[in-house]
Amino acid sequence: MASSTRKRKRDKQSMDTKVSEKSLNELGLMPQKRHYRQRAHANPFSDHTLQYPSTPNNFDMTAHFPAYQLATKRPEFADIGCGFGGLLIALAPLFPDTLMLGMEIRVQVTQYVRDRIAALRVHHALESTDDPSPGGYNNVSVVRGNAMKFLPNFFDKGQLSKIFFLFPDPHFKARKHKARIISPTLLAEYAYVLRPGGIIYTITDVKNLHDWMVKHLDEFPLFERVEEDVLVSEGHQDVLEAVKTSTEEGKKVERNGGSKYLACFRRLSDPPL
Repeated sequence: MASSTRKRKRDKQSMDTKVSEKSLNELGLMPQKRHYRQRAHANPFSDHTLQYPSTPNNFDMTAHFPAYQLATKRPEFADIGCGFGGLLIALAPLFPDTLMLGMEIRVQVTQYVRDRIAALRVHHALESTDDPSPGGYNNVSVVRGNAMKFLPNFFDKGQLSKIFFLFPDPHFKARKHKARIISPTLLAEYAYVLRPGGIIYTITDVKNLHDWMVKHLDEFPLFERVEEDVLVSEGHQDVLEAVKTSTEEGKKVERNGGSKYLACFRRLSDPPL
């Protein structure tokens, strides 16, 4: 019964989002991807001109989450390489009291997500004048950033409860593997910002990349793989569904009849000193 209730709630929230975006499209207020064209991937080692806080305490919460500027909340979910923001938009109504931050290195794609969130916030404000709670996509935002270099500048130790790596660049050539977002040198940083018990979600349509990510996460002492059915039993079904279906890449894989390889890992407690 509880599972059925959650599914109905999830379906209603998904439909509400689709209705909102359809209404905004009809009014010409929803940003159109054709105006934000950019290459599918960016070199994380290039000298991008990026702005980032010197410490997480200097992160401008007011600019990103104005509805929460008087609160002490900080982002708890991070979508690394968030693309066009599909996951953020899907999760926003499911976790209205949780702040989420997407990180995207491409200029135009970041701007699209920023404009998409702004349009949805305006639509919600106009449609929900009798609802005093923030909600309405005020709990999601995006920054242009390079997570491979500046993740600890945005998130403090143990700040996050979920980190998402959805359909990352596979970097097929062996000499490019060092640019993969899951690598031995980066796992320590992910363990630093993820609190014990937090979950890393990975998904890809490239089996070789899936095996690579699983291998390195398995070998890292602070992560332990957790199977999908366990997460479902713990109440994470809505998140798993969004991970599989909400992104542009995930939808493309479905249209092409491709496979999706999911792997999730739980952050273990630090060993005693």
